[in-house]
Amino acid sequence: MLQLRPTCEHCNKKLPPESTDAMICSYECTFCSDCAQIFLENVCPNCGGWFSLRLVRPAVNYKENNFLGHDPAVVTITYKPVDIEQHKIFSAHLKTIPPEKR
Repeated sequence: MLQLRPTCEHCNKKLPPESTDAMICSYECTFCSDCAQIFLENVCPNCGGWFSLRLVRPAVNYKENNFLGHDPAVVTITYKPVDIEQHKIFSAHLKTIPPEKR
């Protein structure tokens, strides 16, 4: 089940379940679009992967309890600001590799 984390891991911006500003990597590391694209340059600081728009879980039970009320967002905040200078070193080579080939 995809974790819908409540905030950006870097700047702690609120990212409620309905947010269209949340970006995730394949490990569900969660960042706002500004942090993911501007500061992190589409390189996850935790795994080196790339970011994709986080899906929005339906708020209403349209079918078989597949909705936010049955599978709610997590409430635990993962806040670990990235050292941008260290990230630049880490991501220097990775950001030149197409995401699908990392």
